[in-house]
Parts: sequence; structure tokens; C-alpha cells
Amino acid sequence: MASYNHDTVVPFKESELGKKEQVAEMFDQIAGKYDFMNRFLSAGIDVSWRRKALKTLRKDDPRIMLDVATGTADVALMAHAMLQPEKIVGIDISEKMLEIGREKVLKAGLEQHIELQSGDSEAINFPDNTFDAVTVAFGVRNFEHLEKGLLEIKRVLKPHSKLVILEFSKPKIPGIEQFYNLYMGLVAPEVASMISKNRKAYKYLNKSMMEFPDGNDFVNVLKKLGFQNTSCKRLSLGICSIYCGSK
Repeated sequence: MASYNHDTVVPFKESELGKKEQVAEMFDQIAGKYDFMNRFLSAGIDVSWRRKALKTLRKDDPRIMLDVATGTADVALMAHAMLQPEKIVGIDISEKMLEIGREKVLKAGLEQHIELQSGDSEAINFPDNTFDAVTVAFGVRNFEHLEKGLLEIKRVLKPHSKLVILEFSKPKIPGIEQFYNLYMGLVAPEVASMISKNRKAYKYLNKSMMEFPDGNDFVNVLKKLGFQNTSCKRLSLGICSIYCGSK
């Protein structure tokens, strides 16, 4: 399998742990502030991004869904509200993020419909052809081995079912590109440092985003791995993208 630049980007350069373990540790550290920071740093636009991504699944009417890198269950909860599937399973490698997600699920009274589990995208603990749809929001660039994670997702998807990925991308519009790079490279980490006391986490998030193969490059990765009907839709002047592919 091919390796990609972002595969080697880690939150803590001095750590001897692998990327996967470092990412889990990083999200455990920022879990308590994660939802607030998402809303604050994106001015709330991230909510509409998730909604637009899930709208691509309406025609598919998925009954059993998997949300990879579910975090605090934002996508799982929104998917239940928008798509009304019978069951949504969310997996994540950060137990602290899952704890917050479970509290939100319980508060919504949806524990019979949404189940959150500790799980690794590169070793998904479900049989082949289990899910009608798989979603990943802001998680694929945290995979330690991108292709391995995507192939695992493909394995657990039912034939003709859809993968929907929401991920940050790099704006190409002159002026917007420079402003965005300044904001994500300097402003966001400084603000995050003041609020969450974890500047390294947001420096990592920016670095991993800058090294990620976005746009057509990522679509080509999906095609290489055998996904069909692939597409990329850029949102908010190219700051974020929705990728789709079917098994």
C-alpha cells in the first residue's frame, strides 16, 4: 500500500508512540473543549457542512450505518435526525471523546439507536458487508495508514452502498488561500492555546490538513482502491470538501 505525507504527521514529535496512539492521546486531552472549539473556530459553519454531507445519503435510505472517527457523536446524532436509520454504530480511538458522545446520546434518549464503541478504522470489528452507509467527518487525515483504513471501510460496506467523507481541504482562490493559511497556521492554534491549553493539537490539525491529498488527489485514491461513482464537492470557497464513493 502507498504511504502519504500526512501519514507521518504526528501531534507530539518528541513522543516514541506511533501516530495512532498519539492521535488518541491528543483527542483525550482536548475532548472537553472539542465541540466548543469546532463551533468557535469555524464560526458554526461546521454544522452546515455535516448536514450537507449527510444529505448525500437521503436517496440511499441507509438502515444500518457506521460513523468512523465518531468523536463526540455529532454526525451520528445528526444522521439519526436526518435519515432515521434503524441503527448507527460510531467508533473512535479516543475514549474521552466517546464518553462525551455517550452523554449526548443518553441526553437525547437515543441509546437504542446509536451505539458508540472504542474502535480502530484500520481494524473494524464487524463482518464483511455489514453497513448500508459509512460516514467519516474530519477523521481520514488522522488515519495512520490512509489506504488501509479506506479498504477496511470498503470491506464492511455492503455492495452498492456509499462512503461519505467530510474533510478539510485547501482553498485555491487567490487571497482566500493566503488568508486561510494564516488563520489555520497562526491564529487558530493561538486561540486554541488560550481556550483549550493545547496548542500542539491544533498545530497538528493544521499540519495534517496541509499534507493531506485533497480534491482530485483524494478522489484518485478512492478510485485506486476500487470505489465507484466517486465525487468531490467543495464547500465554503474550498475550505472543506465532501467526498463520495460506492462499493
